[in-house]
This record gives sequence, structure tokens and C-alpha cells, in this order.
Amino acid sequence: MNNSGIKIALYINYFVFAILLNSVGIVIKQSIDNYNVAETSASILEAFKDLPIAFVSFFVASFLPKIGYKKSMLFALALVFFGCLYMYYGNTFASTKVLFLTIGVAFAFIKVSVYSMIGLLTNTPQEHSSFMSSIEGFFMVGIAAAYFIFPVFFDESNPDAWLRVYLFLSGLIAVSFVILLFSKINVKAEVSNKPISRDFIDMIKLIASPLVIFFILSAFLFVMVEQGIMTWLPTFNKTVLSLNNSLSVQMASILAISLAVGRLVAGFVVKKVSWLVIAIVCITISMSIVGFVLPSVFNLESVTIEKVTDIPFIGFIFPIIGLFIAPIYPLINSVVLSSLPKRMHSSMTGLIVIFSALGGTFGSRIIGYLFEHIGGQKAFFFMLIPMLILILSLFMLNKNIKKDEVYSS
Repeated sequence: MNNSGIKIALYINYFVFAILLNSVGIVIKQSIDNYNVAETSASILEAFKDLPIAFVSFFVASFLPKIGYKKSMLFALALVFFGCLYMYYGNTFASTKVLFLTIGVAFAFIKVSVYSMIGLLTNTPQEHSSFMSSIEGFFMVGIAAAYFIFPVFFDESNPDAWLRVYLFLSGLIAVSFVILLFSKINVKAEVSNKPISRDFIDMIKLIASPLVIFFILSAFLFVMVEQGIMTWLPTFNKTVLSLNNSLSVQMASILAISLAVGRLVAGFVVKKVSWLVIAIVCITISMSIVGFVLPSVFNLESVTIEKVTDIPFIGFIFPIIGLFIAPIYPLINSVVLSSLPKRMHSSMTGLIVIFSALGGTFGSRIIGYLFEHIGGQKAFFFMLIPMLILILSLFMLNKNIKKDEVYSS
């Protein structure tokens, strides 16, 4: 069975939404500069993105197989197409909220569909982990692309010039829509014969499982760390490292590139090394970077930097943290989904999306508050706390996975 067409469509859809979702850090910076919005107020954009993801996933994940994954993804692309056009013509902080609201609603359909289809297109846990890591790696390539696409449209003499990026993105979305429309799906989802209300109740019951509880905690903590750093890195580059407007965004691409490389490499390494070993080593190195590299920002002079050659060493080193936090999210997602029957993948993905979204919102809001009240130099040190708790949570997750394997054998 040849599924290359739909796999390409999944990669492209994820790439497009990577650009849209993770432009939130750039848009926060632009809102602070162009719309005179305070840091804490600007951080609300993360909630406009993530809370709709959580809310919509909660209500649609359990019965999305009955709607059809392809139809769901086409609807999502159409919705966000109009969201981009509204942002271009709106040009207010209110229109940024509408934009991320549409992105959040649309991504709920996209992510549940993509994660559920990974289970349909793979046959073993190793294949699942590898495909999950590679598609999440490609997602990070899209994030990296955003850090180069947006600055192309920056113009110091015209503060509204950056909005033209949304005309470009709406065109990219239209192309993605057409590719998906003509892609054939050669696999069929397992659709339950139960009423939709029963499917919904079954999804809620999943939360009672110890395995799912520790997974939810792990996913929540990880996304809190990742989104907190990713969303506020452009602002950190500008306010703490004193990079100019374009450089502050472009240098944040190092984080996205590191995340992409980390996830793509993890897709190969996990075939040989335990997922838990990979995750614990990566978190430990990440904590070391925060604890020992980040303090160097206290010795920097506040002089605007216009050239790459003048950027301090930490501007290149700190974003490398992405290389080590990257493997964790796809690994824990894959390990949990692989331990469940495929008919439950859509419901479990709904829970993944819900608590990932809540973690992202929580992390971004906290870092935004810390940026405003204690300064960007100290804000990222907070991340050591969820990293430490994450290590403990992963050990408990692995323990419950092994326990479930014993009971099912």
C-alpha cells in the first residue's frame, strides 16, 4: 500500500502550522513595538493560540475519526487562510488575537488528525517513534523558516510592512490545501459504533489511568519549558542581548534549527537507545545550560548590536538548548500512543493536545510576567523548576508503561 502522497501532505500541513503557531514570539515582539502593548498584556496571545487548541481538542478528538481526518485538515487550512487575511487588513492588537484564535482552532483539528494518522501509517512502536520524531523535526524546520520569513518583510521606515508576510502565508496555505485535496488516503481509521457521547466519555475515562496521568504531567511540563523559551527568545535577544529588530528574530532561529536537528536525530537514536535514557540525559544537559551558561548575561553592555559578528557568545550558545530538549516531546507522545490500541489514538491525541496547549500558555504567561517584573536576565532561570519535576515524572511514566506491559502480556 503506497501512502507516500498522504505522508507528504502531513509533512506540508505540519510545516505550514509550525510557521503560524510559533510566530507568536515574533508577533509579541512586534505588538510591543508597534501597538505599545506591555509584556504581560502581549503574552495573552499565547492563550489566544493555546486555549482554543485545548478547548476544541477536548470536544472533537473523540469523534474526529467519524468526521474524517482529511476533511478535518481541509477545514483547518481554510479557516486559517481567512485568519491571515484578516490580520493583514486589521493591523491592530485585536486582530492579532483573532489571528491566533483561528490558528488555535485550526491546529486542534490538524494535530489530532496528524497524530492519529501516524498510528494508521505505521506498524511497530519503533516505526511510530521514528515517524513521530521526523514529523516533529520537520515541524521545527517550519519554525526555523518563520524566523527567516518574517524579517524579510521588516522595514525600519515602514512599521506596517511586516504585515505583508500574511499575504505570503495565505498563499502557502492555499498551496497546502490543494495538495491535501488531491492526496489519496490508503488507510482507514477504526471508527467506533458507539454514540458520540459514549466516545467522549471514554476519552474522559482515559485520564483516570496512572499511565495517562504521568504522561499528561510530563507533556504539560515539557511544553511549559519549550514554549516559554521559544516564545520569549526574540524579546530576550532584543531587550537583554541588545540585538536590533531583525537580528533578534533571526538569531532565535538557532533554537528552532536545534530543535529540528534534535528531533530528527532522535528518530534514529531511539531505535538503539531507550527513550528514557535519551530523555533524562537531554534534560540534565538542558539544566546545565540554563544554570551555567545563562548567568553570563549579567556582564553584558547595553549597546544596540547591528552585526552578527558583534553578537555575544551566549547569543549563539543558549539557543543550542533546543538540541537537547527537542527529543523529549515526540518520544513521550510516541511511547504512550504505542502502548494504546489504535482505536484510542484519536482520544489520547486529544488529551495530548489539550495539556500541551495548557502547558504552553502557562509557561509563556509566567515568563512574560517575569520579563516585566524581574527582567529578562533572570526570567529563564525559572525553567529549572519544571525541568527537575519533569525528570521525576518521566521515571513514573516509564514505571507505569512497564506495569501495563506486564498486565497485557
